[in-house]
Amino acid sequence: MAAAELQWMPDSLYNSAITAVVDNYSRTRKDVRSLPDNIQFDIYYKLYQQGRLCQLGSEFCELAVFSKVVRANDKRHLLHHCFQALMDHGVKVSTCLSDTFSRQCSYIQESEVSVRDKALTLGLALGSFMSEAGWYAEGEKIFLACLELCELVEDVSHWLRGLEFCTRLLHVRNANCKYNLGEDTYQKALSYVTKLQRLGHSVNFALLYSEYSALMFAKSQYDEAYRWSVKALQEIRQNLPMKVVVDVIRQASKACVVKRKFHQAELLVKHAVYVAREHFGPKHPKYSDTLLDYGFYLLNVDNICQSVHVYQAALDIRQSVFGGRNIHVAIAHEDLAYSSYVHQYSSGRFEDAKFHAERAIEIIVHILPEEHLLLASSKRVKALILEEIAIDCHNKELENMLLHEAQELHLSSLALAIRAFGVVNVQTAKHYGNLGRLYQSMQRYKEAEEMHLKAIDIKEKLLGQEDYEVALSVGHLASLYNYDMNRYDQAEQLYLRSISIGRKLFGDGYSGLEYDYRGLIKLYNSVGNIEKVLEYHEILNSWNQLRDRAVPIKDALQDVENSERSTEQVIQQFLESSSCS
Repeated sequence: MAAAELQWMPDSLYNSAITAVVDNYSRTRKDVRSLPDNIQFDIYYKLYQQGRLCQLGSEFCELAVFSKVVRANDKRHLLHHCFQALMDHGVKVSTCLSDTFSRQCSYIQESEVSVRDKALTLGLALGSFMSEAGWYAEGEKIFLACLELCELVEDVSHWLRGLEFCTRLLHVRNANCKYNLGEDTYQKALSYVTKLQRLGHSVNFALLYSEYSALMFAKSQYDEAYRWSVKALQEIRQNLPMKVVVDVIRQASKACVVKRKFHQAELLVKHAVYVAREHFGPKHPKYSDTLLDYGFYLLNVDNICQSVHVYQAALDIRQSVFGGRNIHVAIAHEDLAYSSYVHQYSSGRFEDAKFHAERAIEIIVHILPEEHLLLASSKRVKALILEEIAIDCHNKELENMLLHEAQELHLSSLALAIRAFGVVNVQTAKHYGNLGRLYQSMQRYKEAEEMHLKAIDIKEKLLGQEDYEVALSVGHLASLYNYDMNRYDQAEQLYLRSISIGRKLFGDGYSGLEYDYRGLIKLYNSVGNIEKVLEYHEILNSWNQLRDRAVPIKDALQDVENSERSTEQVIQQFLESSSCS
């Protein structure tokens, strides 16, 4: 009994002491700052729990205070709760901290090296937190200030730090869609690499190569994205932080997906999810990052239902960690919106998809400029959903209103994409294709044809003749010719081409084949070719039987709870397979 009391009392006394300090905070405020970092954090978190955000905001806006609480790594998720609550409350704590840090860096440029080094250590912690929390502009400002300090001294230690800050700056610029500046940052990083290599200094390039792969991925330069992701995996060593290892593996998995190397993607993404859960825990943001990549893989291999399940799990984690109006939450909403839209495409039940798309747009508009590129994707998803709702609408006035709203969203997305990437880009081509489908629904057939032809031309130039994206656009043009323009010969050839690509990539049971088969049945009925009608009815029946006989898909999250291979074995297997392909 005595032992139980001794075990219980310190925790009770500690909590009582924290509560007492908070209850008398106006008198104890100055004394709190002399307490150890972890105790200070517990006091500030108690303020958050009691809803005293004005007092908490005045504390966190002071760099000297926040520099201590940001070091409490074991309570990071709690710090995210506090920080996001302040941002939602209207306290611009991210701006206050980044502005103050940047000013201090400019003041200490002529100070002793030890003072500057202390600032660099703080900048790394502060900028990393801003990046992790999704406040990329503030993280960028902090890392730029740190780079200016690094450039004041020409020695190995400052070159190493400069390289690290360049890598982290490249990450926040990628995440914030500043791709042109990302190219400049990568070149700056290479200048540090050159200096270090001239002195024979060993440098690990895993994270730098992975971030460059992410930049190429965002710009739809998929061959380059894949090539640099392979180089990043070749740099993985046992002494690297687990966060770096996970990020390198997950970026490589995404590059494999867009290159349609699905076996390689599966190997990598499943291991990334497993490692993230084991190392960081099931409620950590890093685990949610891997889940979004896992959902991306599942969506692209035609496992739509499970992709929705995984995306929902990722959103749940991000909402529990960040809550409120946070960019990480918005991205998860958008991914879930699109997968839900695809999943419910045949049923016409788009309520959930529409909710998540609108929530994503609402969050992004609240925290980012109106013309931010991140809006292009969210607007595109909402436009696709509105179009489908309009098609099933029995009220002509409401149908026209929804279609015109979808047009405005698509045109806005297209303009953002052209400004960021130019016309000859996969993302731009997708927007052209979406407009083509919309104009078909609006009975503007000539414009629809022009949009589809543009999309096909761009995709073929960039991705080749046999890519999934090309098949999508070819199928959409076939539908236009078949259902609305009576150009049956051209439609037939396009359907057959779309089917050929789909079967080659995904097999005979690919879900997208249904629309092509039904399109051909309608086409052959229209031209009176009964023999072909019967033939494709039989093919469609075989396809249905193949779908029915498919092995029931087990829970995707259960499928990644264990791993038979170590990280080293997974990477080795991947590298061996990539060298053979």
